[in-house]
Amino acid sequence: MQAEVKDLLVSGQELTDAALERLLPPATQVPVSIHKAMRHSTFAGGKRLRPVLAMEAARMIHGNGGLPEGVEELGAAIEMLHTYSLIHDDLPALDNDDLRRGKPTCHVVFGEAIAILAGDALQTTAYEVLSKLRCPAPATVEIVRSIAQATGTVEGMIGGQVLDLEGEGTKPTAESVDAIHRAKTGALIRVSVVSGGIYAGATPEDVQRLTEFGRKAGLAFQIVDDVLDVTQDSAQLGKTAGKDLASDKATWPAVFGIEASRQHAEKLIKEAFAELAPYGTAAEGLKSVAQYLVERTH
Repeated sequence: MQAEVKDLLVSGQELTDAALERLLPPATQVPVSIHKAMRHSTFAGGKRLRPVLAMEAARMIHGNGGLPEGVEELGAAIEMLHTYSLIHDDLPALDNDDLRRGKPTCHVVFGEAIAILAGDALQTTAYEVLSKLRCPAPATVEIVRSIAQATGTVEGMIGGQVLDLEGEGTKPTAESVDAIHRAKTGALIRVSVVSGGIYAGATPEDVQRLTEFGRKAGLAFQIVDDVLDVTQDSAQLGKTAGKDLASDKATWPAVFGIEASRQHAEKLIKEAFAELAPYGTAAEGLKSVAQYLVERTH
């Protein structure tokens, strides 16, 4: 990883973590069990890629090289939503995984009931944070609407999870894998980019470009995730390797093979970059994060 990209990712992670520390109830707050569980999963070592994408999109639209004040709170809310989805995804009723980000999953440590409630609580806390964003009220409303849709049932994260569950044990097709990936993982990545732009004052034309960029980058991210699941071990991934294959999941390599999957991810990133051409050098940060999405090894 280039030093510039590493510095950008580290600084974005630090900003996000500081906001999360401030915005989440302390572990000593009653009821203690739920707040410990929320923090266990939130601070389990995530890379904060979605918040960083939101912040870099905001930086690009902001236009002066700096971040709009308070945008890290948007990033923190997005990370809460992402973490809630991971807690629920790991539950025995869904993917039944006992390792996430290199640590025991929430239900392993706190039990299923508290894990379910911790996911619920992270989701409600995220929307509380979103309602107080330091941007004009119309932008706040549009961010809330966009994120709610992207995490919902129609071409959103929950709908993608349902398609993934219902597709287990069936032969995957290009159409089914594309639909699952764009909804289950891609939608939250897309809306991270779009909401960051809206926070910074994006025009409708900006939103359209960011939407297309986010769609392509989000799909590339999940394709690479699929490849890593079959090419890396659990220690490298920070989660149980080979779960997709063992569960007969619909994945890109299952349909196209590993090498073709890697090539398609690279093609998607190039197409995503083309959407940002009008922004010139202001887009370099956002592009570098997207490039990292397809070059990462864990």
